[in-house]
Amino acid sequence: MDEWVIWIILAVVLGVAEIFTLTTALGLLAGASLLTALGAAVGLPVPLQLLLFTASSAAGLLVVRPIAIRHIKQPPLQRFGVDALVGKPAYVVREVTGREGRIRLGGEEWSARAYDETLVIPAGATVDVIEIEGATALVYPRE
Repeated sequence: MDEWVIWIILAVVLGVAEIFTLTTALGLLAGASLLTALGAAVGLPVPLQLLLFTASSAAGLLVVRPIAIRHIKQPPLQRFGVDALVGKPAYVVREVTGREGRIRLGGEEWSARAYDETLVIPAGATVDVIEIEGATALVYPRE
C-alpha cells in the first residue's frame, strides 16, 4: 500500500473523530495528514513526510486553532429589562403571601407573591427574585 493512502486513511479517521469531539484539534491534524498525503503522492521520502506532518500539525495547532477558538466562543448572554432582575435580592416592604405583597427591588417598589404559595414572608425579610410575571415578582425567602 502506498504511503499516501495511509495518510488519507489517517485524515479520514481524524476527520470523523473531529465530528464527535468538536475540538478543532483533530480537524487540524486531519488537514496536516491530507497535506502529507499530497507530499507522499508527489514522491517525498518517509522522513520528509513525517517532518511535513509535524510542521503542518504544529502550525495548525499553534496558529490556526487559537484563531478558530476565538471565533467559536460566544460572549455570555446579557440579560436586559425584567429578565436582569431574576436572581437579585429584594427587601420585603409589606408581608408577602401566595396572593400579594410588596418588595423593594433595585430601588423601586414592586408587587410580589411568594413563589411557594404556602409561605408567608414577613416585612423586613430579604428575598430572592425567582421569576417575573408581568409586573409581579415571584420571590422566595433567603436562608
